[in-house]
Amino acid sequence: MGYSISDLTKMAEECTCGLNHFEINIEEITIKKHALQDAVNYLQKKSYQNVMIVVDDTTYEAAGKQLCEQLTVTNIYHQLCYITPDKNNDVVADEVSLVQVLLETPNDVDVILAVGSGTIHDIVRFVSYKMGKPFISIATAPSVDGFNSMGAPLVIKGMKQTFQLHSPIAVFGDLSILQDAPKKMIAAGFGDMIGKYTSLTDWKFGHLTANEPYCPLVAKVTEEALISCAENVDRIADGDEEGIRILFDALVQSGLAMLLMGQSHPASGGEHHLSHYWEMEFLKAEVPQILHGAKVGVTCQLISETYKGRFKEGLQNGAYSDLDPFKEELIELINSIPEPAHIKKMIEDIGGDATPESLGVSQQLIDRSVAEAHNLRNRYTILRYLNEHTIK
Repeated sequence: MGYSISDLTKMAEECTCGLNHFEINIEEITIKKHALQDAVNYLQKKSYQNVMIVVDDTTYEAAGKQLCEQLTVTNIYHQLCYITPDKNNDVVADEVSLVQVLLETPNDVDVILAVGSGTIHDIVRFVSYKMGKPFISIATAPSVDGFNSMGAPLVIKGMKQTFQLHSPIAVFGDLSILQDAPKKMIAAGFGDMIGKYTSLTDWKFGHLTANEPYCPLVAKVTEEALISCAENVDRIADGDEEGIRILFDALVQSGLAMLLMGQSHPASGGEHHLSHYWEMEFLKAEVPQILHGAKVGVTCQLISETYKGRFKEGLQNGAYSDLDPFKEELIELINSIPEPAHIKKMIEDIGGDATPESLGVSQQLIDRSVAEAHNLRNRYTILRYLNEHTIK
């Protein structure tokens, strides 16, 4: 198991990085079999009597139906909001979904429950924040690290934008449900974690070269979560209870690290910018979406190839002389990123799509995203540095 909230709070108080760490306002995190009952017990403990449950058709069957039955037994009044998918049968965190949930959620609800994976959580995070209501995370798949973060990546007017809002007050990961998640969603969660190899590199690069805020404690928590996944590929691939617990705990730890930092720097670098770029292009083309973590697992390989190739060569041959004061440390950072082939093999071992072709991503889209995706976020990544310098 990773760090508890009390552990992290104490560590943050003792941290000497000089930054003001954000308070973690999560009261309970439960990861075990039959955690749905713990969620119901938590609602009773909080005396919540008017509950809105946000689901889609799939997550209702996975957890929503069982949750409703348990709430009925305990006489907790509840209503359901089924998010309407788009014409490709994708649930998208866009204006249409946000307005639907806002319209269907009464002003007098006590709490909103996000029953699903990343997209449903992003929608509920935004709606609950705007309504001034708390929300609770009921995860149905170990597919992303955003369950307990404050950030909500939303598609607004076709552009991917991340809004810093609020975290859930409680997170429940029922291992009996998470184990039954589709293999591709488990692989996506693994891909989201593997992306930390390059996001942590980009974060340290931005700190060294552009004085962006950085915290060794937050980096350590994120890296340890990453390593726990990389060292347990076989267990996660087996999909047994312990393997899924390791993966989901790592995703939660990454989310807690983001909470301490108050933003997603530790977990989101050039690999995420490529992923967001691809997502927006797929939306424009009105084709079915790809799971976020599946994209990140592939873009992490592309970023690894770019950084270990073009960037490292430029450092070594003097093409980036302005970086000479940090040259040795940067080369060490780049060397710490696994080879693209190793990242690819880990994803394949988990059972995920590991190539752009398997995701339906063309070489033309890859080339455009590598050249332009850094513009999506105001972060000083290595990708941004490469694109803003003439040596290509």
